[in-house]
Amino acid sequence: MSTDRTARHRRIALVAHDNRKQDLLEWASFNVETLMRHRLVATGTTGSLLHDELELAVERVDSGPLGGDLQIGAQIVEGDVDMLVFFWDPLEPQPHDPDVKALLRVAVLSDVPTACNRATADFLISSPLFASTLRPTAGAA
Repeated sequence: MSTDRTARHRRIALVAHDNRKQDLLEWASFNVETLMRHRLVATGTTGSLLHDELELAVERVDSGPLGGDLQIGAQIVEGDVDMLVFFWDPLEPQPHDPDVKALLRVAVLSDVPTACNRATADFLISSPLFASTLRPTAGAA
């Protein structure tokens, strides 16, 4: 089932590697009032952290190494994710690195706004386009 792209509520995917979970938690805490108005999906441990620490309603998929990155990627392909916040750690090797690359690849191919660090996540969530009722289309100025 695809997300209605004209709805006010965005479907936001949240993922963080172990060394970046605290960064994501701090970002989400700062933006908790905004995030609680949207539909959130996260990989297992990240989703549990967001739920337990910030009391956010989060749909949780498996943890990244157990296929969670691929589950989020599948939701992107189905059109069920409007924005991906993925605080990944480029300096730490991941046993599921092919899954990480696949998730980032499918997000780019599907034209899903993607933030890999706090600065970009801040830009995305504070953009007037984030609050607009229409998702920008290819070629729009």
